[in-house]
Amino acid sequence: MLNSWVVVPTCLPLVRRRCHACASERFLTSGKFRVNANHKLIDVWLLALCAACGETAKLTVLERTNVRSVRSGLLDRAHDNDPLLAAELLQDPVVRRRNRIALDWDGAWRLDTGGSGHLDREVLDVSVRFAAPIPVRPVRLIAEGCALSRAEVGRLITEGNLVSAVRLNGRRTGDFTFTLKR
Repeated sequence: MLNSWVVVPTCLPLVRRRCHACASERFLTSGKFRVNANHKLIDVWLLALCAACGETAKLTVLERTNVRSVRSGLLDRAHDNDPLLAAELLQDPVVRRRNRIALDWDGAWRLDTGGSGHLDREVLDVSVRFAAPIPVRPVRLIAEGCALSRAEVGRLITEGNLVSAVRLNGRRTGDFTFTLKR
């Protein structure tokens, strides 16, 4: 029987960017936007607060864009400070590249395994699905989901008792499956 695990975000990730006021590298985003219009041109920023000093940084979403070329609903969602829009924009590679930021997902996700009834099985087939593109090492997910240490998971991989079609040692943001034989 195939078990389904889901990696789910619990909050917005920290933004890694250098603060110009205190040299800290972590910013908190609350999903607040600032919209500024100048005639037919519009600017939209996602606001982030420095975790150390509280200084506000503006992450550019739209810059000097004609109002007619903005996709429908984006401005309404920005005016409403939609946290789902903030999550979408933080995961957009164009926005991250433009603002020279990286995301820190530590403590911002959880693994839903559907209970601990699968831990006593001899052979365990698991499908892991990501609800958002969160970079996590599969070894960490397997260790957490099966109540094992990471060293034990590494030993199972080298012995051939833990197999997958994908490499389990690097970071992944996409779905994968694995089989564990005890």
